[in-house]
Amino acid sequence: MIRFLIKRIASGILILLSVVTVVFFLFSFSFPNPESMAVGQRTDAKTQEAIKKEFGLDKPLFVQYLLFVNDISPISFHANTNASYMNEKYGSCATVHIGSITVALKPPFLRRSFQNREKTTTLIMESFKGTFILALVSILFAAFFGIALGILSGVKANSFLDQGIVFVSTLGISVPSFFSAIILAWFFGFVLHDITGLNMTGSWIDVDPFTGEYYQWKNLILPAIALGVRPLSIFTLLTRSSMLDTLNKDFIKTAKSKGLTATQILTKHALPNALNPVITAVSGWFASLLAGAFFIEYIFNWRGLGKLTIEALDMNDLPVVMGSILFIALLFVVINILVDLIYIKLDPRIKLN
Repeated sequence: MIRFLIKRIASGILILLSVVTVVFFLFSFSFPNPESMAVGQRTDAKTQEAIKKEFGLDKPLFVQYLLFVNDISPISFHANTNASYMNEKYGSCATVHIGSITVALKPPFLRRSFQNREKTTTLIMESFKGTFILALVSILFAAFFGIALGILSGVKANSFLDQGIVFVSTLGISVPSFFSAIILAWFFGFVLHDITGLNMTGSWIDVDPFTGEYYQWKNLILPAIALGVRPLSIFTLLTRSSMLDTLNKDFIKTAKSKGLTATQILTKHALPNALNPVITAVSGWFASLLAGAFFIEYIFNWRGLGKLTIEALDMNDLPVVMGSILFIALLFVVINILVDLIYIKLDPRIKLN
């Protein structure tokens, strides 16, 4: 297990390094003068030179790349410098001096926003709370109803109910999430607003000028459903297929011959075996929802990572855009490793070799 985990972590590091390389050079060639975006109306040469020096933009492109990797790496190397400078740039960090080189153990530094000069890491963490809540509620909604409908469809195979569930699920897979979001926002937030009390747009936190921030959990309902429609449909069909395959196994026939009731066969024998691939799919889809909520957040004006990234891209705020992409890539790598471990734990037939 340890050897397998080390190999998966090493593979994940290589994937992240590849993403870092592609993202850096893609944006470097697309935006050759990022210092002009950082200074805004301050166009004097002295200010531009200071910005270029701060971000290392006065150096060759490959050196800029090495400096960028050095900043985002948890272990970085520097020419000997004072501790106050290191703490001001990176926050709290541990340093070791080896000759003329200082080795720093620190949190990843994704530079500072061009717009408000705040740390990109701080902006991402603040926005990620909303994305995490939205993705979590969406995946719970999709998993609960998807598995329940899939079991019902598998047990009632070839019936009118089964055909109806399959038809609706196929339709749910075919409809893009952003289209579902627009229809849900218009119908339940506008046409039926007086009945539902739901808003077309809004985040989980609103601001009152007198009392400050307060929670608006009802604004979570429509975006969570819109984001969860496609995985719900997939979980339904996957559970149905797995149930049909499991119910035709020999051990199910043996259980029937022993006189067990249909409920006992379903709960004790069929479900534990049928749900293994579904649970793996749920884990994988959670990572997809975390990264795929961009348009949903934008449509519903939901305060999350997707909305932050789109707004940063619109304002050419490159550190925030690049930092968001790298953060999403890290999420995918970590969650995929966890999914592999969960699958191995759930299914004893899977061997590490």
